[in-house]
Amino acid sequence: MCLAVPAQVVSLDEGGETAVVALGSVRKRVSVALIEEVKAGEFVLVHVGYALNRISPEEAEQTLALMREAGVGALSGEAA
Repeated sequence: MCLAVPAQVVSLDEGGETAVVALGSVRKRVSVALIEEVKAGEFVLVHVGYALNRISPEEAEQTLALMREAGVGALSGEAA
């Protein structure tokens, strides 16, 4: 099973091919090459280091809430 996680874009590199995204206090550099014109503040679905598509803030929060409810790792307060 594959899992894509919602994360918020914090910053973009000069070339626009990579970005730093945040999920809570976790920061990760990911490729945004698959999405046109990503902007800081937007939410994206991230899977194995790639942002796959943009999602709304509401969809991101709903997904994260469901993941916390299901007890998914660090999202539910457990150690990662």
